[in-house]
Amino acid sequence: MTDRTQRRLAAIISADVVGYSRLMGIDEAGTHGRLKARFAELIDPKTKEHGGRIVKLMGDGILAEFPSAIDAVKWAVELQTSVAELNGQEDQDQRIEYRVGVNLGDVIVDGDDIFGDGVNVAARLQEIAEPGGICVSDKIHMEVQGKVGVEFADGGAQTMKNIEQPVQVWRWSGTAGEQAGTHAIEQDAKPSLPDKPSIAVLPLDSMSSDPEHEYLADGMTEDIITLLARIPSFFVIARNSSFSYKGTRPDIRQVGRELGVRYVVEGSLRQIGNRLRVTVQLIEAESGNHLWAERFDRKADDLFEVQDEITMSIVTRLEPELTRAAFDLARRRPPADMDAWDFYQQANSVLAINGWHASTFEEAVELCRKAIALDPNFAPARALLSLLLAVGHMHGRVSEPDEALSLADLALTLDSGSSEVLGFAGCAISDLGNKTRGIELLDKAIEQDPSNAQAWAALGAALLTNHQPELAVEKLEYSLRISPRDNRLGVWGSVYALALGFVDRIDEGIEQARLACRRDDRLHNPRVILAALLIANGRPEEAVSALGEARRIYPNLSIGEVRGLVGGRYAKTLQEIW
Repeated sequence: MTDRTQRRLAAIISADVVGYSRLMGIDEAGTHGRLKARFAELIDPKTKEHGGRIVKLMGDGILAEFPSAIDAVKWAVELQTSVAELNGQEDQDQRIEYRVGVNLGDVIVDGDDIFGDGVNVAARLQEIAEPGGICVSDKIHMEVQGKVGVEFADGGAQTMKNIEQPVQVWRWSGTAGEQAGTHAIEQDAKPSLPDKPSIAVLPLDSMSSDPEHEYLADGMTEDIITLLARIPSFFVIARNSSFSYKGTRPDIRQVGRELGVRYVVEGSLRQIGNRLRVTVQLIEAESGNHLWAERFDRKADDLFEVQDEITMSIVTRLEPELTRAAFDLARRRPPADMDAWDFYQQANSVLAINGWHASTFEEAVELCRKAIALDPNFAPARALLSLLLAVGHMHGRVSEPDEALSLADLALTLDSGSSEVLGFAGCAISDLGNKTRGIELLDKAIEQDPSNAQAWAALGAALLTNHQPELAVEKLEYSLRISPRDNRLGVWGSVYALALGFVDRIDEGIEQARLACRRDDRLHNPRVILAALLIANGRPEEAVSALGEARRIYPNLSIGEVRGLVGGRYAKTLQEIW
C-alpha cells in the first residue's frame, strides 16, 4: 500500500516585518522583546479568534493558515490596523510594521507544516505588499469582495519569481501606510513627476546561475541608463536607485511612486543554446499597462548591438520625433580582464550595500587594489580608489594625499571621457583642495552622463566649499531627486542640510539633517551638521545631544574634523560646546 500525499484547500497568510535587520541593528534585545509581545498579545489571540493556525514563525516572518478566506482577510486587516495604532505610541526608529500576503490555494500537508504553490504565492504577495499593507490574490478577492468591510485596489497581473503564471493582485493600504514608520523614514515624501518623460530602468533579471551572465545583465542595464540619460528630453533615474530593486519583484506602480517616474523599463536575460535572449518591456507606472515589449536573440558577441537596439526602441516609443542622430554616443565597455572588473564591481557592491563606513572603506580599498593589480589600465578602479583614499585622508585614516592625487591623474589619462572616472576623480581632487579643477571635472562628468548622481552631489559639495552656496543647494537638490533610493543619501543629505544653513534656510537645514541621520544610523557626519544648525537656531541643548550622538558613533571624532565638516561659519560655536 503506497502513501498518498495529504492535501487541503486553505487560505494562507505570509507576513513579514519591514526593516527587520535595521531594527535588530538598532536594538536587538528590545526588538526581540517587542516582537514577542506583539505575538503574545495580538497575533496569537487574533489567529485563534478567527479559527486559524500559526504554521511556523521564521525569525521576522509568520506563516499561517485559515479554513476561511474571509477570516484570513479579517485577521490581516485587524492586524495592520492594530499595529498602526500601536506604532502611533512608539518612536519612529522603534516602530514595527508588517507586510502581509494572502492567497487561497491547495497545500501539501506534512505533519504540522504546509508546502506547495499556494504557500509560495502567499510569500510572493507578501514581498510586494506595502509596509502596513496587504496584497491578496484574485482567488481571495473573489471570496471576500463586499464581505469584509474594506475595499481593495486593483494591482494588476504581476509576474512573480518561480511562479509559472502571472498572479492578479489586489491591494489594501488602509491608514497603516500613512504612518510615519520604517517606510516613511526610508522614502519620505514621494517625488512629483518631472515635466519631461521620466524613466527608471530596473536591473535586467539574469535567468542563469552563471555569475558572468549576472554581471553582463548589470552592465547592460547600466549602459541603457547612461545612453538614455544623455538624451536631453528625458529625465532618467540614476543607477544606484534603480539597482536598489535588484533581486526583487517590485510592484511597478509602487516603483513609479517611489522614484517619481512615469515609465519603468524591466527585462531579463537568459541563455538558449549558444545564443542569449534579452526580453525588455516598457511599462506605464501609474496604470501598470505594458506599452511595448521586444525580444532580442543574439550571439554573445552581438550583445552591445542588442543594447543599442533596446535603447533606440524605448526612445522611439516615447519620443517619436527624435532621430538616430540623438544617439551618437560612446558606449562604455568593461575591461578585457573580467577578473579585474569583478573586483571593481565587488568594491561598488560593498559600498552600495553597507554604506561608506570605516570597515567598508578598508574592504573596498583592498578590492580596488586587486582590480588594478590585474589590469593596471583599468581607469574606473583607479578613480574609485583615488576617491576612497581622498575621503580617508579627510577623516584621518590616510596620512598622505599623494597616492590619491596620482591615482586620479592616471585614471583621467587612461579614460578622460568616462563620466564614472570623471566623477570619482573630480570628487577626489576637489576633496584634496583643488576646487577649481575638481569642479571642471565634475561638470564634464555630468555633461557625459546627466544621471550620474554622485557627480551632481560632489559638484554641490565642491561649490559649497568654494563659497557658492546657492549653486551648491541647486546641485545637491538635483542629486537627491534623480537618485531617491541611493545608499549615499545619508552623506549627500547632510551636505545638503549644511548648504541650506549657509543660505540661511536654517529650519529646512535642520529638517534635512535629521532626515540624513535617520537614513543612516552609522554616520556621524549628519549629526555634527545637525548640531551646528541647532546652535545657529538657538537650541544649544539639542545641539549638545546631537554632538554627543556623533561622538558615540565615532569615538575618535576630533574638533579638527568637526571644523572640516561644518566650515568656519559654525566651527567656533561648536567648539564652545565640545
